[in-house]
Amino acid sequence: MKIINVKTSVRTQMVDITSEVRRAITESGVKDGLCFVFVPHTTAGITINENADDDVKIDIVNALNRLIPQRGDYRHVEGNSDAHIKATLVGSSVVLAIEDGRPVLGTWQGVLFCEFDGPRKRKVIVKCVNSETSKR
Repeated sequence: MKIINVKTSVRTQMVDITSEVRRAITESGVKDGLCFVFVPHTTAGITINENADDDVKIDIVNALNRLIPQRGDYRHVEGNSDAHIKATLVGSSVVLAIEDGRPVLGTWQGVLFCEFDGPRKRKVIVKCVNSETSKR
């Protein structure tokens, strides 16, 4: 298991962690299997989407902020209900196939950490398993 540390600088932000996930896969030694990427936070998430054009990340953040505004008719007293809702919609994990020691991603795809209650220091857990292990 590998821990990736992510430091965010604003309240809502998408951070490309593809290179760190690739490094974790290489360090795991798994050549053919699965890579589980998990965010152990209730106000952050993880997704796979385009990482070639930063405007895509901006558009996603802006759309989520319009759909789920920071201030609303929320009951949670900490003032971050919007972050919990966004994290629920995005999800807390993704699974990548590993072939030849590399993650299987489309041409424009990357792994994006999604911060909804920053700035903060966060952790992302990466666990890679061989195909033989997953067959047991």
